[in-house]
Parts: sequence; C-alpha cells; structure tokens
Amino acid sequence: MNRLAIALAPLILAASAFSAQAQDPHAGHVMPATPAPRSAPAPVVRPQTPAPPAAHYPHAGHVMPPAPTPPAADPHAGHDMSIMAPAQPDPHAGHDMSTMQSTPADPQAEHGMSAMSMGPPDVPTSADDAGRHPETPVPAAALSGPTHAADLIFGAEAMAASRRSLVAENGDVRTTAVILDRLEAGFGDGRDTYLWDMQGWSGGDINRFWWKSEGEGDFRGNLEEVELQALYSRAISPFWDVQAGLRQDFRPDGKDTTHLVLGLQGLAPYWFEIDAAVFLSTEGDLTGRVEAEYDQRITQRLILQPRLEIDASASDVPELEIGAGLSSIEAGLRLRYEFRKEFAPYVGVEWSRALGNAADYIEARGGEAEDTRFVVGLKAWF
Repeated sequence: MNRLAIALAPLILAASAFSAQAQDPHAGHVMPATPAPRSAPAPVVRPQTPAPPAAHYPHAGHVMPPAPTPPAADPHAGHDMSIMAPAQPDPHAGHDMSTMQSTPADPQAEHGMSAMSMGPPDVPTSADDAGRHPETPVPAAALSGPTHAADLIFGAEAMAASRRSLVAENGDVRTTAVILDRLEAGFGDGRDTYLWDMQGWSGGDINRFWWKSEGEGDFRGNLEEVELQALYSRAISPFWDVQAGLRQDFRPDGKDTTHLVLGLQGLAPYWFEIDAAVFLSTEGDLTGRVEAEYDQRITQRLILQPRLEIDASASDVPELEIGAGLSSIEAGLRLRYEFRKEFAPYVGVEWSRALGNAADYIEARGGEAEDTRFVVGLKAWF
C-alpha cells in the first residue's frame, strides 16, 4: 500500500498543478513589481471587460518583460522654494560696482581714452636724435634774388607775359550766354497774346556786362510795352550778383521812360532763383519788382516750374496804370520737357491780378483787373 501511494504521488501533484493553472490563466507567470504611484489620482470609472478564457487569451503562457521604471519622484515637489537661500551667497551682493574696474584683456583698455588727445603720438623723431647732423641757417643770398627765379633764366618780361597767359587760361575765363526764359503765347478771355523774357551776359566770373529784355503784345498787332536793361554785374558771393545800370521802356503811345536800376540776382537757399530790383525813373517815380522761380524735377527731363512776380510802387503813376503799394501780382505754373538742356518747350497756366489803384485805372479804361491764361512756350539758351 505504501509503495502504491509513493508511486501515485507524482501523478496526484501534477493533476493538482494542472487544476490550479486552469483556474488562474496567469499562474506560473513572472509578474514585474508594480511601482507605487506618486499621488493617488481620482478614480476613473470605466466599464469592466471580463477577462477572456485562458484558452483564448493570446498572451497566455508568455513571459512578460518587466515594465519600465517611472522617473523618480521629485523630492522637492510641494515645497515652497521662495524662502530658501542660495547654497553659496554672492560675496559681492549689495556692493556698489559702478566704481570698480575690471582687468581688461587689452593693456591699453585701462587707459582713459576720452581724455586722450587726438593729435599725433608723442614719439621721438629724427629732429630729437642727438646724433643728427646740425642744419645750417639759410644763407642771406638765397633771399636777395628776384621773386620768381625763372626771371633770371628766361627774362622778367617773357615770364610776365607767360604768367598773364596762365591766369587768363585758368582763372580769367570770358563767357557769353543768351538765355530765353520765356517765349510764349497766351490764350484766354478772347484775347491772344505773346510775350518774351530773355537775358544774357558777357564777362568773367566776377565782373560781367548783363542785359535783360521783356516785351508783350497781342496777335492783332498791338505792342504794349518793351523793356530793355543794360547792367554792370559784380559777384559778391558764389551765388549772388549785385547789378546796376539803366532801364529803358518803349511804348507805342510815346510815353518812353528811362530808369536807374539797382538789383540783386542769384540763387537763394533751396534753389530758388531770385531777381529783385528797384527802379528810379527820370520823372522821380520809384518802383520795384521781385521775380522768383523754382524748378521741381519730376524726372530727368520733365520739370515743373512755379513762378511768382510782384510789382510795387512808392506812388501812383496814373499814365502808366501803376498804383501806390502793391500794384500787381502774377503767379504761373509751367511744365516743360527738356529734349536737350538747351531746348525745352512747355505748357502752363498763369494768373494775374492788378491791385489797389492800379486795378481802378485798368477798369476805368474798360479792361479787366484779373486775368487767367493758358500758355504755350519755349525755354532755350545758347
């Protein structure tokens, strides 16, 4: 009997193990240790899915690898770090660092550069060399000869003529120019008119003979007025000339007048061309005129030119329809196209208005004190 029990014992143990494995599908598996959670999360209610039977579970009997170890919990989690002091306090905390100087890498950086002079460096030269051969003074004979040493070789007369030629060719150049500022026809109020405004000069950079001419009339043959000026012009600065001379007015009614002229002509700041003058007639009438122009370049060839002219008088001159004070004003706008610098046709519009007693004189003879005209013209020079 004992022998039979001993022989059946292994079978009984195997059957018990098989029965236990059938009841637990994971029996005999090596399960990794589950780490403790850092904090208990709120429970989540999910529907429970029943575990499949052992016979249908695909991982049954597999040895599962150990799960990865989660990162270690932060030992300072939940601690208030704002009251903690640094491990090593800064030994310079609270010190005034504005007066301290750091040790520069460049040995010249520690020098006060703002106080240094910008002159040449203070270094020794050959003049400071004690072994340099001493210089002898300039002999008196070297300063006793003529001002130009070439006179001794070529002669004073020949060299004087040569120096005059040099000045004439390089600094005393004579130029001549003729500028046709306005040669135009005007249309408006049933009256077609023409006008010219031109000037020119001949001379050098400092002294010139300058002439100016203006005139206007209508295409029906009536010439209203012609003005001619002959002036001496002298440059007083790089951009300004003072002019003085005579002005002669020619009128078809025989009321010709001669004036003394004193004027100023040049280029004002911002490239305004100014021509201002006062006139004293032989009748004792004192008048004045100011003209201003400005070239606004739209392109290299297309130029817009505003122009303003103001006339004034110290007294009334009824025979010439001139009133005391501001007697007239003209404002124009011209757009020209430069086919060449010397040839530029233009179109524009001009408005004019007689003021004060001058307007009364014009209206008394049946004229209009105010006029607006469309103009077509040409600007040229040679």
